[in-house]
Amino acid sequence: MIAVACDHTGFDLKQHVLAELDEMGVKYKDFGTNDHNSVDYPVYGKLAAQAVASGECERGIILCGTGQGIGITANKVHGVRCVICSEPYSAKMGREHNDANMLALGARVVGSELARMIVHTFLTSEFLGGRHARRVNQINALDVE
Repeated sequence: MIAVACDHTGFDLKQHVLAELDEMGVKYKDFGTNDHNSVDYPVYGKLAAQAVASGECERGIILCGTGQGIGITANKVHGVRCVICSEPYSAKMGREHNDANMLALGARVVGSELARMIVHTFLTSEFLGGRHARRVNQINALDVE
């Protein structure tokens, strides 16, 4: 299950992300927001990140205007490794090398078709382990320092 959340700026792009998930046959839980009324992205980023960190959801996709604010929010939650991407290559490397479990997208940065490509790449790429596992373990150790 994928956690999905956005602020008001990401609402329209979220509809395209949800369509991609539906086409891929991927189940998701939508943590909102559900309209264009102004909201604070940390509220929704935190909800999705907590669902991923707790194991309720395997991965998460979050959206705001740039992806930056909501991505930073998610990375504050223990156990989350969120990549902020505006093209598929970074999404692929984030999964393969960093075992990223969340993806942040900027609705003012990427169009709907590019967002769908990024989401597809993020969800179909797998962590390679090996030498990358050592580095991810070092990242994870920072959560307790």
